[in-house]
Amino acid sequence: MKKKILVTGAAGFIGFHLTKFLLKKNFKVIGVDNINNYYSKKLKLGRLEILSNFKNFFFYKKDITNQKDLEKIFIKNKPQVVINLAAMAGVRFSIKQPKKYIKNNINSFQNILELSNKYKVKHLVYASSSSIYGMNSKIPFSEEDRASHPISVYAATKRSNELLAHVYSNMYKLPTTGLRFFTVYGPWGRPDMALFKFVKSALKNKKIDLYNFGNHIRDFTYIDDVVKIIYLSINKIPKLDKNKSITEFQSKAPWRIYNISSSRPVKLKKFVSQIEKQLNTKINFKNLPLQVGDVKIATGSMRRTISKFGYKPKYQTNYGIKKFVSWYKEYYKLTWLLLR
Repeated sequence: MKKKILVTGAAGFIGFHLTKFLLKKNFKVIGVDNINNYYSKKLKLGRLEILSNFKNFFFYKKDITNQKDLEKIFIKNKPQVVINLAAMAGVRFSIKQPKKYIKNNINSFQNILELSNKYKVKHLVYASSSSIYGMNSKIPFSEEDRASHPISVYAATKRSNELLAHVYSNMYKLPTTGLRFFTVYGPWGRPDMALFKFVKSALKNKKIDLYNFGNHIRDFTYIDDVVKIIYLSINKIPKLDKNKSITEFQSKAPWRIYNISSSRPVKLKKFVSQIEKQLNTKINFKNLPLQVGDVKIATGSMRRTISKFGYKPKYQTNYGIKKFVSWYKEYYKLTWLLLR
C-alpha cells in the first residue's frame, strides 16, 4: 500500500513539481498551502488546477502557522510522511520583513515538528537552504562545514529549522532529513528568481539589474533533479545510532542533512548569455554592486548525497533554460515568439 504523504507548500514551485511526481506514482498526497501573495496567486492557482486533475490529491487552503487548523489535517489524514516545503522565501525580502520570516519559517516549522511527533510520523523531510553556509569561504560548501554564521534573516530561519529538527530527533526520536537546496530553477518557477526575472525583462526589452556586476557564481539546480532526490529521501529514514559520530550533518539521533546542488557552478554572466541564446535576443543589463545578505559564491558538494541516494543530478543549465523559456512562452501565450 502506497504511503500517505503530506506536502506543505504544495502550490509553491518545488511543492507543485514534487506533488505531481508523487501523484503519478500513485501516492495519496495531502497538499497544504495558504496561497499567500508573496508573488502572483494566479501562478499558484494554475499549479493547483493541474494537481486537482489527480483523484489521489487532497488539498487544504490553510496556514501552517495555525497549529489548530494543521492538527485537524493530521487527525483526518494520518500522514506517514511529511515533506515541509512551505516557507517565506527570498534573501532580500527577509531583510525588510524579518518578523514575517520568523513567524512563517520558524514558528510554523515548530508546529510541523510538534504534530509530526504527536501523530507518529515515520519520516519528516524538510527544505533547508544553501544560504545557511553564510560567511563560509571554503568552496564547494559541504555538509561537514560549520553553518553558524548566516548573513541574512532567511538563512538564519533555515538554520534554526535544522537545529529545531535535531532537538525533536534527539528528544523524541523523530526521524528528520534536511535538504539544503541550491538555486532551484525550471518551469513554473518563482517570479522573484533570477531566471524568471531575466526572461520577463528581456522579452519586454527592459534592463536587467545584474548584482555583483554579474560575477555571482551559483549551482543552478534543475527542478527535476531536486524532485528526484526528495523522492529518494522518503525511504532513506535516519536511524537512531548510539555509535554514530557527531558532526555538522549527523548525530546519534535520527537526524541527517544533505546538499542538493548541480555541482556545476556557473557565473551569472554566462547564465545570462545562455538566456540570450534561447531567446535569440540581446539582453540589456545594469551592473550593480553586491547586495546586503547575498553571498558571492554558492556551490555545493554532492559527494554525500550521491553516495546516500544513488543519484547524480544530470540536467545542465542550457537544457533547463530551454525548458523554462518554452514553458514561459506557452504560459503567457507568447505564440509569436515561438516563431522567432
